[in-house]
Amino acid sequence: MKSYNTLSYEQQGAVGIVKVNRPDALNALNAEVITELSGAFAEIAADDSVGAVVLTGEGRAFVAGADIAAMQKMSAVEGRAFMVLGQALMQQIETLPKVVIAAVNGFALGGGCELAMACDIRLASEKAKFGQPEVGLGIIPGFGGTQRLPRLVGKGMAKYLIFSAETIGAEEAKAIGLVEKVYPPEALLEEAVKLAETILSKAPLAVSLAKGAINNGLNTDLATGVAFEAEAQGVLFSTADQKEGMGAFLEKRAAAFAKK
Repeated sequence: MKSYNTLSYEQQGAVGIVKVNRPDALNALNAEVITELSGAFAEIAADDSVGAVVLTGEGRAFVAGADIAAMQKMSAVEGRAFMVLGQALMQQIETLPKVVIAAVNGFALGGGCELAMACDIRLASEKAKFGQPEVGLGIIPGFGGTQRLPRLVGKGMAKYLIFSAETIGAEEAKAIGLVEKVYPPEALLEEAVKLAETILSKAPLAVSLAKGAINNGLNTDLATGVAFEAEAQGVLFSTADQKEGMGAFLEKRAAAFAKK
């Protein structure tokens, strides 16, 4: 992994840990951070030694939002271009063929909440805060929040959160389905890595194709979605992982899947 100005990176075994490292600005997303995150995830996609990713923030924020000081001066053309830049990053993370776990350690507001929503799974510190405050600033969520939030928490709750700009805590976020698990702050990163390692102990192609089937199916009707599922399953029945997984089950032993 090359050096970045606004990110830090470490690897624990096959788990890559990407940390937004701009704590003086509460890790706010400006064009540099977005571009560097995109570059880091492109490197991870091409690195066979990385099987799963944990994304978190340095200091007391995951990502407190987009950089308002930078956005305030933007023209309509510049504002749209910035939104498209952020949307492309979210799409890149969402479609990465490796699992991405958000370890939300603090504020995840605006673009930070949208960044967490682009990840496959969200784990939160008890101190985490979530919200989409954009309408109080005269704009709307622009990095995919108007689309991903209703898919996660339902249309009514998404409208409530976006229209009211209310900030909610980790336990409420879990109750509405925005977060999967909540942990004490000191345990969050360890638990995120542990979950990544659990996922990596499963058949890697199966996990990747399951991610694709879920994501593609959510964007279409049920009949098309189950067709995606059947095609993925057909591919998997041709793999050594399927033979090993089912063989291990029948032989009452732990499966030993080949890693990339």
